[in-house]
Amino acid sequence: MKHIIYILILLPALLMSQERITGMIMEANEKNEHIGLAGANVYWLNTSVGTVTDIDGKFSLSYSKANTKLVISYVGFKTDTITVSEPKMVHHWLRPTSDLDEITITSRKQATAKSYLQSQNVFTVSSDELLKAACCNLSESFETNPSIDVNFADAISGTRQIKMLGLTSPYILIATENIPSIRGASQAYGLSFIPGTWVESIQITKGAGSVVNGYESIAGQINAELVKPTTDDKLFINVYANANERLELNTHMNTKVSDKWNTGLYLHGNTHQKKHDVNDDNFMDMPLYHQINIMNRWQYTDLEKGFVSFINLKFLNDEKQTGELDFDPDVDKLTTNAWGSEIDTRRYEISAKLGYVNPEIPWQSVGVQTAFSSHKQASYFGLNQYDITHNSVYANAIYNSIISDSRHKIKTGLSFTYDGYDEVVNAIDYGRNERSVGAFFEYNFDNLEKLNLTAGIRVDNHNLLGTFVTPRFHMRYTPWEKSAFRTSFGRGKRSANIFTENQQMFATSRSINIVNSGGNIYGLDPEIAWNYGVSFLQGFNVFDRKADITLDYYKTDFQNQVVIDYENPKMVSFYNLNGKSYANSFQAEVNYNVFENVDLRMAYKYYDVKTDYVSGKLSKPLTPKHRVFANASYETAATAAGAHWKFDATYNWLSEQRFASTASNPVQYQLDAFTPTLATLNAQITKVFSPKFEMYLGGENITNVRQPNPILGADDPFGSNFDSTFVYGPIFGGTYYMGLRYKIK
Repeated sequence: MKHIIYILILLPALLMSQERITGMIMEANEKNEHIGLAGANVYWLNTSVGTVTDIDGKFSLSYSKANTKLVISYVGFKTDTITVSEPKMVHHWLRPTSDLDEITITSRKQATAKSYLQSQNVFTVSSDELLKAACCNLSESFETNPSIDVNFADAISGTRQIKMLGLTSPYILIATENIPSIRGASQAYGLSFIPGTWVESIQITKGAGSVVNGYESIAGQINAELVKPTTDDKLFINVYANANERLELNTHMNTKVSDKWNTGLYLHGNTHQKKHDVNDDNFMDMPLYHQINIMNRWQYTDLEKGFVSFINLKFLNDEKQTGELDFDPDVDKLTTNAWGSEIDTRRYEISAKLGYVNPEIPWQSVGVQTAFSSHKQASYFGLNQYDITHNSVYANAIYNSIISDSRHKIKTGLSFTYDGYDEVVNAIDYGRNERSVGAFFEYNFDNLEKLNLTAGIRVDNHNLLGTFVTPRFHMRYTPWEKSAFRTSFGRGKRSANIFTENQQMFATSRSINIVNSGGNIYGLDPEIAWNYGVSFLQGFNVFDRKADITLDYYKTDFQNQVVIDYENPKMVSFYNLNGKSYANSFQAEVNYNVFENVDLRMAYKYYDVKTDYVSGKLSKPLTPKHRVFANASYETAATAAGAHWKFDATYNWLSEQRFASTASNPVQYQLDAFTPTLATLNAQITKVFSPKFEMYLGGENITNVRQPNPILGADDPFGSNFDSTFVYGPIFGGTYYMGLRYKIK
């Protein structure tokens, strides 16, 4: 730690002599709106010193008095040369070439963009990438991404669970526009509460995240940026239907209220009312459900005075029913007539963001984020009842500035969080209130050509977790052209919400055993972990086509973990870690533009995730050690009217996974020690008829792979061997879907 402190102190001083310019390159328009051009070339005239703008059109470049002419170029736009006599902020609009009315010039924006510049290991998934799959909600938005694993949490609820670096979603800070949103009571089902069409892009950060967003992140951060009233279509309609009679409708309506105010109304509805039992176990393979989701979004923009603000109002009603085919909730609820479950959720949210950038001093800005949510879930699973009401308040104030020059940036601020839980499990009240107040400081040094480092620290006082310090560090070093070597470390701390995060345990006959150790939350201590990571990104050309390769390795070490122990098939136990628990993750990924408009992405991933259980050190159940991923996409050239085709296919192969022990069960209810290997294939074809209208047809798991008998003891659901948590693959085989999108700009 002492050496790290020396690095933080000395590196900026050693590199102070190099001045920089930063700025943004934008597409010229009548109102001079800030529409960034990604991939624009920015370089000093008659030199090899230059860079490429990022996905938002932003850049940073070293400055020397010997260079005064800055060249800016982009395909389809006039090349400009501007004079820069001092290090400063540059905002420049490029104009289209004058003969655009005679020829059509197209450029493709990367569907997934990796930064060579940032200190954190971040990649951005654009809306183009999301459209490669059905992407009906956020939990289904990662099918074409090798860094996120997606599987079903159980064989009853149809809920998808994501993992990063071998750890489940509670260890990932999931935010909406940098406001933590999928947490607490929404942890189990919250990803399905954000419709895919509402998402503009997703930023995925591996490893310890920024201290600005809180102390809870351990494995990484996922931030969903929502579509904005000023840039979204005036009218957007998406209709989706699949062969299992799942229906969805999304409608966006955006209106300009005044010169500074815009508003959007976003409506989402989905329903599934057909009972399916492909494997003949007398249980529905997927639940019956319907959901209504509404968001009203307001945007205020006054660039002359430096203000941008968003206000979001949301309402959700989500109802699910699952269980045996002949279960009738009006008659059989909480009886042994038939096993059934209902999960009814109602949620209200209001959030606001205010940003101010000083027009005279553009490197100084202030941001305020506030959010309130009320989440109420009433549910039962067979004879188990689980009800939770979670009221949450979040506030975060951030000040941004520089020290000396734009190479040295700082962020500092204060945050407040309140969580009120009214939680009842089988008539036992586990209610509690959590409050925390924190302060943070983050320093960023950016010498674009070689080094970018971010060091942050925050101090929080929590009424149940005490006062604690959270350090985070990220560094990017560029040893040669088109390369980025990154390293990071950081600490995370969180309170484990053992019931809401593990609701699949209610759909079993297991008893719940909490080993009380005197902690303040369920008698358990908070979870604390350190995450360490290294990553290397290299871009190159093969046969004059662009390619890149990424290698990364991350290690998560738990100082304390609330261990979830399924090794006794008659109970699930929760206890503090006594020994070691770690998650090691290695990933190699290659992206290659094989031919014009043909892209290939391949990845291999290795996990080593082990915990000291009461019964000994064991690998984490249902976590494959090896995964192979491949995605291929092809897009035809567009006609003069904008018509073209898109083809996408994704392949996943998973190695065997360990089952939690069933050795003490009767022979007929025992499982093998490991699952078989598993491979799935998804594909989608999209026909774009014009900029206004397109249709798509796709299939998920088109090889029709199914896990046989996913529910243990389905023949006796009220017996002692019933368990629906042994799910390692698809339950209902292949699914085919179609849909259409219509939009008016």
